[in-house]
Amino acid sequence: MGSITRREFTKKSALGIGAIPLINIPQNLFNTQNNNESLSVHLFSKHLQFLNYEQAGEKAAELGFQGLDLTVRPKGHVLPESVTQDLPRAIEAIKKGGSTCTMMSTAIDDANNKTDINVLKTAAEQGIKYYRANWFKYSENRSMDEDLEYYQQKIKDLSLLNSKLGIIGAYQNHAGRSIGASIWEVKKLLKYANPDYFGAQYDIRHAMVEGGLSWENGLKLIRPSINSIVLKDYKWGLVNGTWKPINVPVGSGMVDFKKYFSILKAYKINVPVSLHLEYDLGGAEKGHKTISVDKKVVFNAMKKDLETVRQVWTEA
Repeated sequence: MGSITRREFTKKSALGIGAIPLINIPQNLFNTQNNNESLSVHLFSKHLQFLNYEQAGEKAAELGFQGLDLTVRPKGHVLPESVTQDLPRAIEAIKKGGSTCTMMSTAIDDANNKTDINVLKTAAEQGIKYYRANWFKYSENRSMDEDLEYYQQKIKDLSLLNSKLGIIGAYQNHAGRSIGASIWEVKKLLKYANPDYFGAQYDIRHAMVEGGLSWENGLKLIRPSINSIVLKDYKWGLVNGTWKPINVPVGSGMVDFKKYFSILKAYKINVPVSLHLEYDLGGAEKGHKTISVDKKVVFNAMKKDLETVRQVWTEA
């Protein structure tokens, strides 16, 4: 490499990767990694919203992440209503910082919505491969079955739009009362979707909160649809006299990552990863633009969680 620095090499590599055309490439071409290779871990940019685009890209590269999972949604790094101007600027700045961006988290939920279409079209043009869609909620005027059937069509329509644009969507399982807390709900939502262009973003933290001891069944059920995963940890604790799940650093909670990673390897699942840090980091965990702790506290937590993930993946 002669006199070129590591940071310069990283930046040039990011620029080169970003120039590769990705339109109309089916999902199965993205899942060719050997399951024994290291995970491709991307940092959820929600936790760096106190930095600008270039600074976020530089920090992600410096900490050792594969890239950023960029928030393109209300209160995110990029606002949907200004996506056509701001997303290209964001991607360019992230690359200038030495990182890449092939994932984004969005509020997209309607293939006929002009803003959602603009977000997907612009993202595909900028080389983003994967996006997480919005969560759906049960209504008061329909039965749960009727709601699931209604949103099946929404997902189907998004998958058709994705196929035209060359981008892949995912619905994340999430703890709580939104649709998808149960993996069976996610399975039903995806029934009519084009599986090459819309699948599941599997979140082990939420799966264990809702699934208890049966999370392995849910993982087995949804495994053919998984095209990305989220990593974070939790433990149950008393909060003002009420038992609640409390978010904690990776490896210090109730998620058995060694067992989970062993199952992923057995299933030959090695897809893009979004690392979330939802525990107390002075507001960075909530996506605040201004945080109440030294930035080094946040950066050290990110580095430690990433190192833990990589170590446990190797050992699993």
